Amino acid sequence: MPKKVMKGAFDEKAVKNVIKIVKENDIKIIDLKFNDLPGLWQHFSIPATELTGIDDPATSIWVEGIGFDGSSIRGFQKIHESDMILQLDPATAVVDPACDVPTLSIICDVYDPVTKKPYSRDPRYVAKKADEYLKSTGIADTSYWGPEMEFFIFDDIRFDQTANAGYYFIDSVEGVWNSGKDEKPNLGYKPRYKEGYFPVPPHDSIQDLRSEMMLAMIKTGIDVEVHHHEVATAGQCEIDMRYGPLVKMADSCLMYKYIVKNISKKHNMVATFMPKPLFGDNGSGMHTHQSLWKGGKNIFFDPRGYSLISQTAKYYIGGLLKHAPALMAFCAPTTNSYKRLVPGYEAPVNLAYSQRNRSAAVRIPVYSENPKTKRIEFRPPDTSCNPYLSFAAMLMAGIDGIQNKTDPGEPLEKDIFELSAKEAAKVPTVPGSLEESIAALEKDYKFLLKGDVFTQDVIDVWIEYKRAKEIDGVRLRPHPYEFYLYFDV
Repeated sequence: MPKKVMKGAFDEKAVKNVIKIVKENDIKIIDLKFNDLPGLWQHFSIPATELTGIDDPATSIWVEGIGFDGSSIRGFQKIHESDMILQLDPATAVVDPACDVPTLSIICDVYDPVTKKPYSRDPRYVAKKADEYLKSTGIADTSYWGPEMEFFIFDDIRFDQTANAGYYFIDSVEGVWNSGKDEKPNLGYKPRYKEGYFPVPPHDSIQDLRSEMMLAMIKTGIDVEVHHHEVATAGQCEIDMRYGPLVKMADSCLMYKYIVKNISKKHNMVATFMPKPLFGDNGSGMHTHQSLWKGGKNIFFDPRGYSLISQTAKYYIGGLLKHAPALMAFCAPTTNSYKRLVPGYEAPVNLAYSQRNRSAAVRIPVYSENPKTKRIEFRPPDTSCNPYLSFAAMLMAGIDGIQNKTDPGEPLEKDIFELSAKEAAKVPTVPGSLEESIAALEKDYKFLLKGDVFTQDVIDVWIEYKRAKEIDGVRLRPHPYEFYLYFDV
């Protein structure tokens, strides 16, 4: 049972603003959200009177925090050290977009009740430390992030795995595989494989659904730039957020997923951020735009530089490319991620940079010459990642590149698919599996430990969890296609 137990920081102005929101919106429930290590929001709820029923907010849970059992959260505590604390962040308070009962959503930070310090495995704390480390280096005072989050919306999903069976079944009224189905009537208008980008309705059957999601995001304070159907058949989508600082953007990514999933469910549909749910069509990525600013100026911009980027930006790219194999352990952190990251397809597996080449791991957008818009785009990540950890890891790799003046080499302007075998062999690629990425992380993680941003226990638990729960979990189970290949041997 959650209990109030500890003293913490207190921002009276911010707390009073939250209490004002509670009263103005007749809020009945306060929902406390936090992130587990793999990247899924967890929560529990308390009555609104717990925030507003005490005359002096300084004596409330805003200061003391509220306890929970950390042993049941993935990647957190062992059973004999289960007690943990949530400290509420008043700046994140918004009216919950998914609840019928008037509910206020507040994102929390995780604390250790013994040390009274932030918990080392709280992903949000890792992201905050990355921010602080950037400032401490003097390189920049702010990093900006703009992830392009892709996802699928299906009409039906069934899957199971037992000792004697294993299968999945996906269906979508948009799926081109249903072009011959008797739907009484079948009206066609099903995007062909790899042709979902950008036909208007009725081919794009979920225009209004995405609009509803976008408006819900805006109500929670997320700045949205655009939404559209993505390349794949069967309801692949993208809703793009305007760039923002690291921790706030990671918060927004979790709220984004929450809204997409809940609005889909409201319409009796289901959304997934799984990178590669369909065979033979595009997977879902999270191309991540990033830039560094100092004193209000974008230090990635140089009017005389290649594609208008500065030498600092090139060193940052060098850090991303150098550490990319290890970064994939956080940026493409599932076995399914590597069904998308396959050489020879559109997926950005090539560890090179270019101003326009979308098969390169790092792309430099050239839509505008405005100094404020100059950024680099790291393309291998996908939406299965924990954004707090992936953003922090990318930032640490980029900082390491700047500190060590890591040369990314010459840009690759050729069409990678038209390179000769000899030329292509010279272009390194990201790892081909989660197992390879985890092995790369084991060999190359010291850059993550700078500034105590990632701690050794976070690295160790991440590697242990991924190996035991996911890599071995998938490796030990027969694959349905193996029956097609081998049952008659």
